[in-house]
Amino acid sequence: MTDVNPLRADAQRNRERILAAAEEVFLERGAGASLEDVAKRAGVGIGTLYRRFPTREELLAAAYSDRFLSFAQASRERSAGLDPASAVRSYLEELVLNTIVYRGLAVSLGTVLEVGTPGCHATSAEGVRLLDQAQKAGVIRSDITFDDLVYVATATCLAVERDDSPKSRIAHWIDLFLNGISVQNGSRNSMDTMNSE
Repeated sequence: MTDVNPLRADAQRNRERILAAAEEVFLERGAGASLEDVAKRAGVGIGTLYRRFPTREELLAAAYSDRFLSFAQASRERSAGLDPASAVRSYLEELVLNTIVYRGLAVSLGTVLEVGTPGCHATSAEGVRLLDQAQKAGVIRSDITFDDLVYVATATCLAVERDDSPKSRIAHWIDLFLNGISVQNGSRNSMDTMNSE
């Protein structure tokens, strides 16, 4: 859900305070942190918080929107120098790395991306674009959907979010998935062929 009408100055200030507090609390305690703690840190009542953000997912999406916007822009720029399969791999790896910034966000990732903030739209649109590009290039099966990518990102996040150095494990999990959805090319799949070059 996105804001359509401009907010009064006091309402806008409250919204900004809530988002700043949410960023702090979610970074400290994870995505499952108490919303009462967010309201208290923002200096507003819990009713004010719920008027602006009726669900936890809407608050998470709003707090994360700028981060998602930056992620989507970086992915678009990075993909210009990558083949379609590598672009999807890079997107998934970076989506996981961005998601685990808030511990526990993974369990709500699919719902959060559907909220409709600019960052959520940009992240989803970028994933759809890269998947479509890889399918048209014949390197990813045509029956794979963007939702499938989100499920894999979620599973990977859950598998690695407690690791001290998750980057290599993320690459391993993403490779397992991509090897499973690649279009077969003789006895070896196209991802294996690409990796051997």
